[in-house]
Amino acid sequence: MLSLSLLHHPSLPPNNSSLPSLSRSFSLYSLNPTTITTATSSISLRRKKLKIRALDAAQPYDYESKLAATHFHNTHHLKIGIIGFGNFGQFLAKTLVSQGHTVLAYSRSDHSQAAASLGVSFFTNPHDLCEEHPEVILLCTSIISTERVLQSLPLQRLKRNTLFVDVLSVKEFPKNLLLEALPPDFDVICTHPMFGPQSAKHTWKGRFFVYEKVRIGSDDSRISRCDKFLNAFEREGCRMVEMSCVEHDKYAAGSQFITHTVGRVLEMLNLESTPINTKGYETLLEMVENTSADSFDLYYGLFMYNKSALEMLERLDSAFESLRNELFGRLHGVVRNQLFDKAKRLPPERNYAAGFNWPQNGAALPPTSLAIRSQDVAQPNEYKGQISKSVDDSSKLKIAVVGFGNFGQFLAKTLVRQGHTVLAYSRSDYSDVAQELGVSYFSNADDLCEEHPEVILLCSSILSTERVLKSLPLQRLKRNTLFVDVLSVKEFPRSLFLQYLPPDFDVLCTHPMFGPESGKNGWNGLPFVYDKVRVANDESRVSRCDQFLNIFAREGCQMVEMSCAEHDWHAAGSQFITHTMGRVLEKLGLESTPINTIGYETLLNLVENTAGDSFDLYYGLFMYNANAMEQLERLDHSFESLKKQLFGRLHGVLRKQLFGNAEKFQVSQEKPMLPKHSQSSAALASSSDTLHAQNN
Repeated sequence: MLSLSLLHHPSLPPNNSSLPSLSRSFSLYSLNPTTITTATSSISLRRKKLKIRALDAAQPYDYESKLAATHFHNTHHLKIGIIGFGNFGQFLAKTLVSQGHTVLAYSRSDHSQAAASLGVSFFTNPHDLCEEHPEVILLCTSIISTERVLQSLPLQRLKRNTLFVDVLSVKEFPKNLLLEALPPDFDVICTHPMFGPQSAKHTWKGRFFVYEKVRIGSDDSRISRCDKFLNAFEREGCRMVEMSCVEHDKYAAGSQFITHTVGRVLEMLNLESTPINTKGYETLLEMVENTSADSFDLYYGLFMYNKSALEMLERLDSAFESLRNELFGRLHGVVRNQLFDKAKRLPPERNYAAGFNWPQNGAALPPTSLAIRSQDVAQPNEYKGQISKSVDDSSKLKIAVVGFGNFGQFLAKTLVRQGHTVLAYSRSDYSDVAQELGVSYFSNADDLCEEHPEVILLCSSILSTERVLKSLPLQRLKRNTLFVDVLSVKEFPRSLFLQYLPPDFDVLCTHPMFGPESGKNGWNGLPFVYDKVRVANDESRVSRCDQFLNIFAREGCQMVEMSCAEHDWHAAGSQFITHTMGRVLEKLGLESTPINTIGYETLLNLVENTAGDSFDLYYGLFMYNANAMEQLERLDHSFESLKKQLFGRLHGVLRKQLFGNAEKFQVSQEKPMLPKHSQSSAALASSSDTLHAQNN
């Protein structure tokens, strides 16, 4: 290569008479350095000036990036026409515009201001939009209006190879609709972004995007266009799942429809956050928030246009009815045993409460000797300020765990780790487990009580608590022993303690609102509710109570002082409802799918956390909480109301098809009854046949 800059003279010769001879010299491949500049000047008189631009030279503003960006724009950007510019259409448009795609929009409602703010060209007439020849038509209409909107589009104004994409939550219905309504040379992709403005308001990363390439032309340009559209979601981190429409609807009936059904039932209960939310209850509240933002039309579409949804609704109804029958059957059996099975009755009870007029807060002795439970609820941060950073000999307790099953062992592990002396007694033989944990195990209650533990920690089941308490040789304990329970209901054990324990025994009712499953990774931030029912004023006894509570505060628990009555009122809404939904869903045999939504993952986790608990525990939540029956009835009414809405809408659609528009119907809010399986299935089949006939 010639380097012109090294051979030229500072200035041109003044005489141009030699130009012809110099020009001829270029044909001889013999160039003197002193004449090259002159020769070049000669050439410039006859040709355009030579420009040399080195692409590997440093360019201002990152020239290579500008070239790459231009290339990307030309090869990856699409012109996309969104039909239906409501919440979901705007939600998708925001990301499409941010990626550099050209976005057009049409909607019956005027969303021109929203479109302008997003950088979208809005059209009030579908003809105008179609004449812009978008490469992709993205249908973001509601499922109920999709067919009408599709039929109203001026398809003749589009290019003949336009790509049509839907984003509905069911897939077989739009697939059949698009294949029937569109000319055969239009491409079709059926997609389902399994997220929305609420669940993916921060990011789409990790969210499922399901799609089926229903009909794509074999041309490279059409295959490339399809890939470009799918890439818009893949670039945002979506988990891309290619799946047939039939397969999608099979999974979605279990995951999506059930999730929305549970969310809508719970929404009708008007659930609210409580001071003692469990993790399970928190997830239910989040699910209600995520599903309540969706319209009833969307939910009705999930029911009406997915042929598997009716079966799932009937299974859910059957599971709920089965659980009710279990509860009421157990209740009936208990009452019958009390009335007719006198032979199994226990001997007369020791009632240390006779002759005492118990104040409501549980104090039995004069105020000078016993401390009344404070009416002011201690705030978590106030209590944590008193947490001891280390456990010295003076703060170590001798604690006897009565009932050494799963929960007793779960607590004992932490008690031992903190340096407390732990004893244990249980009807079953847990001596091997106790030895592994560093716990002294006793097979005889008398032997345990003669060790004079400072604290008796009752970890028996709620159904056996009364029997266990009455069987303990209380006379072998020190007269000032502290009794603590950890049951999931509080008024019941409080009454038992005050009835059966001598008046000089201290009483602390607690509820660690976690267990071996939910607290397996630590107790930090988990609620620990307590009520100092009866604690003497002696400094040593006050200190002992605080030392016991400090066990849980040191582990990071959220310490909540609350009366037993208040606890049970909150727990009926949070804990009982959570366990009820968990057990109903367990009966459905729900399984993970390849396209789990966040809401469905919540339900699966709920089932996992509640299924490990015995039915006795759940029955105890129902039987020993005065508020539980009301909550069960409200749940039943909410479910029936939702079914009424669904079948009322279905009934209205069928009547309008049979009788025309002569009548206008309004779905009443009265409580309905779910039809029998055969009746409801026949009704849906008949309605579907009528719809098909009407459309044809």
